Amino acid sequence: MNTLQVGDKVPNFISSDQHGNTVALSDFKGKKLVVFFYPAASTPTCTVEACNLRDHYKELQDAGYEILGVSKDTERKQKNFSDKYNFPFPLLADTDREVIETFGVWGTKKFMGRVYDGIHRKSFVINEEGIVSKVIDKVKSKEHARQILD
Repeated sequence: MNTLQVGDKVPNFISSDQHGNTVALSDFKGKKLVVFFYPAASTPTCTVEACNLRDHYKELQDAGYEILGVSKDTERKQKNFSDKYNFPFPLLADTDREVIETFGVWGTKKFMGRVYDGIHRKSFVINEEGIVSKVIDKVKSKEHARQILD
């Protein structure tokens, strides 16, 4: 797993959001962007994390941030997740793992003694020039907005 690091230029990516709209990194040129990766829509920790970003969305926007959530869930699952919790930001349905692989967040995980491949919960803050300015490896789902803003 070759994860993007602070100082790396993020390669352009194109994916679809929960409404089937095409979303590309180039859409955010000149803006600060937070891309947060989560293992699966509507699971407990992922829900807490996304709701924390929703609850602090105005604060994040006031600080100049746009938000993109990414998992390998289908558009339908992402739409259900977004509709249920009223997320004001797009959720990418990265079913082919293009964005996940671009950022290098797919890899071996361990949970309750089981070893498997999956998405690592990480967030990337990208500056106006498309360069990674911060990587949050240890996402605290209840305080995620604070981790971005600090």
